[in-house]
Amino acid sequence: MRILVTGGAGYIGSVVSKLLLERGHEVVILDNLSTGHAAAVPPGAKLVRVDLRERAAVKALLRALEPEAVMHFAANIQVGESVRRPLKYLGDNVRNTLHVLEAMLGAGVRRFVFSSTAAIFAPSQQPLREDAPIGPESPYGESKYLVERILCWLGELAGLRYASLRYFNAAGAWQGLGEDHHPETHLIPRVLRVALGQAPKVQIYGQNYPTPDGTCVRDYVHVYDLAEAHLLALTALDGGSRAYNVGSGRGFSVREVIEVARRVTGHPLPVEICPPRPGDAPWLVADPGRIRRELGWSPCYSELEQIVSSAWEWHRAHPHGYSEEKDQGE
Repeated sequence: MRILVTGGAGYIGSVVSKLLLERGHEVVILDNLSTGHAAAVPPGAKLVRVDLRERAAVKALLRALEPEAVMHFAANIQVGESVRRPLKYLGDNVRNTLHVLEAMLGAGVRRFVFSSTAAIFAPSQQPLREDAPIGPESPYGESKYLVERILCWLGELAGLRYASLRYFNAAGAWQGLGEDHHPETHLIPRVLRVALGQAPKVQIYGQNYPTPDGTCVRDYVHVYDLAEAHLLALTALDGGSRAYNVGSGRGFSVREVIEVARRVTGHPLPVEICPPRPGDAPWLVADPGRIRRELGWSPCYSELEQIVSSAWEWHRAHPHGYSEEKDQGE
């Protein structure tokens, strides 16, 4: 297929793009490079610099490309920032997705794979199944849930076939592609920056959560396994729309992740206890049973040590991320 990947110069989008190319698809990446990196665009993919806020430009691109499917990763992703700047998330994440969907339907494109999040769920019994109670605790989670509701209506009324993939915590690196956010809010790269000597301590945000050691518990899934889930979901769209929770099914606390990173890096990784971040849920662990049953998805990197090791290898090779490489695009 010819596939348009929005946000394909970002962390997950670049890995998905590379895997699509390896499987014989034609990939066009739409990215404004505000948070993505042209150096992360895999060879063979075409990069087009367009901002999703530019409604007319997005429409023109879809008409010119005539893709057979769209994978949508472009979004603001920081939970804490969304609490401080709710309109940025409730505005951009929803409006920009509407621009993509409007342009798709106008160009006759009916396949859509959406980068959603476990942050749409309310705190409830863990692990979380797809039918767990909805109740976002941040504008970020709310923005993704609003898009999921829009997709339901477009599926019913406009013939859109979509897959919503609710990520838990993507982590790790694959074939020269890794995680490089500015600022970095994700735990594993923050821990590894301490091991690289780029930060003095690992900051732990809160230690009085209702978890075994008082720190937040998260489900980590390797970015390659997450990319595989996207390709499987794309293929399955001929059988109708669907939504999946994508995670390992295992939860690790912040302290447990730091301990694994100590073993992997050989660094003592001193810690500093900080106030809790707004919007952080105590537990987020997936029940991936549905995607395993329906799509045959099974993680290749199932151990946390494998995930941290792959990230450590990438960060040692790219201590300053992609910043030393010049970003270029059309």
